[in-house]
Amino acid sequence: MTDVGRVHGSPREWLARAQGDLALAKVPLPTGGFYEDLCFHTQQAAEKALKAVYLFHGLTFRYIHDLNVLINGLLRQGVVVPGEVQDCIFLSSYAWGGRYPGLDEPITEEEHAVAIRKAEVVVTWAERELLN
Repeated sequence: MTDVGRVHGSPREWLARAQGDLALAKVPLPTGGFYEDLCFHTQQAAEKALKAVYLFHGLTFRYIHDLNVLINGLLRQGVVVPGEVQDCIFLSSYAWGGRYPGLDEPITEEEHAVAIRKAEVVVTWAERELLN
C-alpha cells in the first residue's frame, strides 16, 4: 500500500491511541449524547489498531478510514488477519455517515454494544501482534 506523506509515530503509539479511542467508546452515553459519536470511537479504535499492525510489520498505509481497504492491504502483504478481525469492516460506516444529522438511522444501544465488542476484537488482536 502506498503512503500519502510520512507516517509518524511508532506501532505502540498507534496502539495506545487505539486503546484510548476504545476507552472513549465505552464511556456511558451522557445526557444529550449520541451513540453515533461513541461508535465513531469504535471505528477509530479499529482503524488505529490496524495501522499499528501495518507499522509493526514495516508496512505503510494511506490515511483512510475504510477498514476493508486496510484489512485487504494487510492480507495482500501476507499478514494473517483472523476472520473475527475482518468482521469489523462494518465499523467503517461510523467514520462518517452516522455522525451527521439525517444521513443514517440513529444507532441503538444494542448496536453500540456490538460495535464495542468488534472494536475490542481488533484492538486485542493488534496487541497480540505487537507482542510477537
